[in-house]
Amino acid sequence: MGKAQIKLSDHFDYKRLLQFALPTVAMTIFTSIYGVVDGFFVSNFVGKTAFAAINFIMPVIMIIGAVGGIFGAGGSALVAKTLGEGDREAANRLFSLFVYVPAVCGSVLALAGFVFIPQIAQLLGAQGALLDNCILYARISMVSVPAYMLQYAFQNFFVTAEKPHLGFAVTVGAGVANIVLDALFIAGFHWGVAGAAAATAASEFVGGIVPCVYFGRKNASLLKLGRARIEFDALLKAATNGSSEFVTNIAISVVSVLYNMQLLRYAGENGVAAYGVLMYVNFIFHSMLFGYSMGTAPLFAYHYGAQTHDELHNLFVRSLKIIGILSVVLFAAAELLARPMSLLFVGYDAELMALTISAFRIYSFSFLLVGFNIFSSAFFTALNNGLISAFVSFMRTLVFETGAVLLLPLFLGVRGIWNAIIVAECAAFILAVVFVVANRKKYHY
Repeated sequence: MGKAQIKLSDHFDYKRLLQFALPTVAMTIFTSIYGVVDGFFVSNFVGKTAFAAINFIMPVIMIIGAVGGIFGAGGSALVAKTLGEGDREAANRLFSLFVYVPAVCGSVLALAGFVFIPQIAQLLGAQGALLDNCILYARISMVSVPAYMLQYAFQNFFVTAEKPHLGFAVTVGAGVANIVLDALFIAGFHWGVAGAAAATAASEFVGGIVPCVYFGRKNASLLKLGRARIEFDALLKAATNGSSEFVTNIAISVVSVLYNMQLLRYAGENGVAAYGVLMYVNFIFHSMLFGYSMGTAPLFAYHYGAQTHDELHNLFVRSLKIIGILSVVLFAAAELLARPMSLLFVGYDAELMALTISAFRIYSFSFLLVGFNIFSSAFFTALNNGLISAFVSFMRTLVFETGAVLLLPLFLGVRGIWNAIIVAECAAFILAVVFVVANRKKYHY
């Protein structure tokens, strides 16, 4: 059986499970590369101030775009469950609703962001050239916010539609467009921050609009865009299911602000720059874990809806083993790549590179546990239990990590900031295990 023929209703061994999830993993990796490529070109071709501006304002853009994650993750779980129950017409109606709503919300939020981004940047502390670059990058980025939200949502729906490979192809196309345009606009035309924003915006239009064209026409997938009606119960359920992803995105942004504040206090500008490099690598590594969790979520949702408990258990056990192996691989890779990645981004400054490598060596230990925490949150979203999923995400980031990054530096200085993520992931892991064990009989996994 070829990869394109794999069905949600199949029995999955390791090979088939990886075949099904791999396109989504690759898709999330390419999506994470957008910001990384911007950072690389801006840091090396424009300079530190522009590089700092992108990292400074990016959390705000991520908060605005996070709405797409609500209807992508939460909506796809509900659609997959409906497919598992055998009601394809209702599944398509819900799918259409969960595409149209983020498109409308994205347009409204983009307009608001365009108008108020100067005040937001000033409120966060940006001044002078930093403020000017923040406003320029953000305002250009607002143009593509609706497409960005749709791209985020379609990453989930391609899997539910049993077309993960097509989703991967669209994302690769968008990623390649971003890389080529970054090189052209920044290195070639010398457009600076504006070039970085324009390249990313163009790639997001590719990732958000092309799927609309595919699903809007007759296609070979399980899903098709069509008429939809406002179903408040479904929207509330999707919002609840997807709230963990929303909380995660919001929390990441808030925590990033706190990290920058603490690093500025304890390590100065170099500390902020070093953290920026860590976050770029973190985006790529975490995207692999998010990709697997996102790629397998429709399987859990489908078999939960179909009440095929044996297959649900099979998927759960195999996934835990895969996440465990991937976590060890990522930890080893982070240790090995600490110097090369630091050299790639900040090799022009010896002191900054030394600080970045040191931080990298500590931060890499977080990859041993973060995969389990990401998977557990996505797992409960797939089971349509958004409350547990959101609580795990909320505690992991807004409570454990925020607390650690504020308290540990009081005792350990700058090393406490780098160790904060490790303490937070350990605490979140214990919490996730408690919920997984407590709900095992209820969901029969």
